[in-house]
Amino acid sequence: MFLKSSWYSQRVRSTVTVARWGVTGQPILVLPTAGGDAEEIERMGVIKALEPLLSAGRIKIYSCDSVGGRVWFHKEGTPGHRMWMQDQFHAFIREEVAPAIRQDCRSNDIPIWTAGASIGAFHAAALVCRYPNVFTRALAMSGTFDLMRFIEVDTPSDDFRRASPLYFVPHLAGPHLELLRERHICFATGEGKWENIGESWGLARVLGAKGIPNYVESWGKDVHHDWQTWRAMMPHYLSAWTQPFSASPSPTSGTSGGSP
Repeated sequence: MFLKSSWYSQRVRSTVTVARWGVTGQPILVLPTAGGDAEEIERMGVIKALEPLLSAGRIKIYSCDSVGGRVWFHKEGTPGHRMWMQDQFHAFIREEVAPAIRQDCRSNDIPIWTAGASIGAFHAAALVCRYPNVFTRALAMSGTFDLMRFIEVDTPSDDFRRASPLYFVPHLAGPHLELLRERHICFATGEGKWENIGESWGLARVLGAKGIPNYVESWGKDVHHDWQTWRAMMPHYLSAWTQPFSASPSPTSGTSGGSP
């Protein structure tokens, strides 16, 4: 079953659409690629690839417009505004989208998983790291995590430091860190055209240094940074993760939280 709704968010100063596919199952919030909208994953065939899991009632998929990605890569406003928007976008997800998902699931505390590719992977990982009381597992595919290389300034603002796990995770401590150590982030990536597995290793090392469970898995040098890859990755992991009493799928290569 497909549903969508839109509302104006003061946090991101725009109208944002949230879409849903499925009726029951584990709620998963899929963050779009740069500038993508809530229905991007349907147009690009991801929903079709996930249809067996949706029909079986094992997952419910949600997605929303990528406001943060749009301003970053379309260079909207000043660099300061773009860095501010990353923080605001995460606040919008936490304070508006997550409660809407939980209301739709008729549960005030159901854990939500995240997933995304490219900059969507950045947001998927960051949301688990920032809000481990809400988001409990992330599938970060072909991730781009060092976003500062795409902006015209050298020094991140405080807003961006709050939004980027490369900057805030090293300083985590106390109950937040202890809870995050009960979560899991999977980095899945190819090593073909337009892929950079070093991005995944970079964040994995930061997480591993703090004892946060994570795993980097390479899908090989003939796997490229495109939708064909992500249409294969999402069913692969989500099928394994939603099997009763299942652990993560057995990898063909990769290392947990260390260096390659």
